[in-house]
Amino acid sequence: MRFIDPHVHMSSRTTDDYQRMHAAGVVAVIEPAFWLGQPRTNVGSYIDYLSSIVGWERFRASQFGIRHYCTIGLNSKEANNEALAEAVLDILPRYLSKEGVVAVGEIGYDDGSALEDRYYRAQLKLAVEYEMLVMVHTPHRDKKAGTLRSMAVALEMGMAPGRVIIDHNNEETVRDVLDRGFWAGFTLYPNTKMGSERMVEIVRQYGSHHIFIDSSADWGVSDPLAVPKTARLMLERGIAPADVEATCYANALAAYAQS
Repeated sequence: MRFIDPHVHMSSRTTDDYQRMHAAGVVAVIEPAFWLGQPRTNVGSYIDYLSSIVGWERFRASQFGIRHYCTIGLNSKEANNEALAEAVLDILPRYLSKEGVVAVGEIGYDDGSALEDRYYRAQLKLAVEYEMLVMVHTPHRDKKAGTLRSMAVALEMGMAPGRVIIDHNNEETVRDVLDRGFWAGFTLYPNTKMGSERMVEIVRQYGSHHIFIDSSADWGVSDPLAVPKTARLMLERGIAPADVEATCYANALAAYAQS
């Protein structure tokens, strides 16, 4: 089988990870711009980071037979630094038109502050202007309310549901996301998000329409092989091969091929 990991932070991973992913059948990855673990203090840090994921990381992946794409955006945590957020917003357009950039993201809410809302809306406006897809980070706390708010604001700002990927879903949010026509991403990240066994049951209950999985592997406890491992578990638990192929490859391809 072939796999796409549509949310993985390869800049925090080693070359050994690329080798293992290629051997496991991963043919493409999408790397969202994200928080680095501590707040950045100036826009120059963002410029260097964004330049790295559209340039060096794309080249590094190609050395291991993996196609690398990325999403560009101001993450919700750093949206609460108003001076930094304004400066980052000014430089985002120069990156949105770069080769390999498939969406604005990951953006959305963390604490749900007024500043987070302002810059979420500003980036949705950019996505509409540049005819880009959007990858939404749903909050860890009060996830259902944050997810509903994220979708409502995306619609208010003129985004079509089929051009928005709502990520980090769980059992509490999946029905609302699917019913509204958005793409439902599920992050198989140990301890804080979803586990593989829970994901099997979600596919068993909801099928594979508009659902796909990712690892969100980064500098924390995470597994860049989460997608192929979960595919194997799905097959072992009796999920139809067509549903496995859809959730682990074809749906991510269909969603981001709109870019």
